[in-house]
Amino acid sequence: MKILAIHGSPRTMQSSTRKLASFVLAGAAEAGAETEIVDLADLRIVPCTACDACAINGICVNDDDVAGLVARMKEADAVVFGSPVYIDNVSGQMKVFFDRLADAIHYQQLAGKYGCSVATTAESGGDEVVAYQNHVLNYLGAVAVGGISVALGAKPSALAEAEPAARALGKKLAAAVRDGYRDPAQEAAIADNRSYFAAIVRENQDFRPEEYGRWEKAGWL
Repeated sequence: MKILAIHGSPRTMQSSTRKLASFVLAGAAEAGAETEIVDLADLRIVPCTACDACAINGICVNDDDVAGLVARMKEADAVVFGSPVYIDNVSGQMKVFFDRLADAIHYQQLAGKYGCSVATTAESGGDEVVAYQNHVLNYLGAVAVGGISVALGAKPSALAEAEPAARALGKKLAAAVRDGYRDPAQEAAIADNRSYFAAIVRENQDFRPEEYGRWEKAGWL
């Protein structure tokens, strides 16, 4: 069982968000998972230009680190997203990365996988950023098992106090991989997304027969 965390703070090793994500991974490791964390700020990620070239063959025109990271996401059994709150949203690093996931979203590359999200903030917006990151997981076809946000502005000890809950979230994520996890509301949203994306898969079936076959075998077309 492998769980991959993708961390979006530009502060990398000095980031409170990274520490919170590491608590989640520690809990998952205690439950038997192999864990890894990636700092987006250490990677080269070019912003999406909406050229739609990836829809034809699955290959982005930008030769950077995104394809390799998507491959690692596909190899993992679960994914953790973590971002600080920047003006009521994820960090710029995380948003640029999310925008580059259009093809992975259209073709539901994380279908059958699980995930969760974490966020840190000074005062507000943490729950909303967690919800947004979990929404992206759903877009990718993964089911989110929960999330946790921590407001650090008024209480410096808040991060340490959140460790038990974050570790519990990691154990819950590992249990989902091992035993399964159902959420009818998320499953319905994912099914609705697939109904929409199916048009893209059909349109490009001659260019991407393997993906078309995967969708057809899964009963999504």
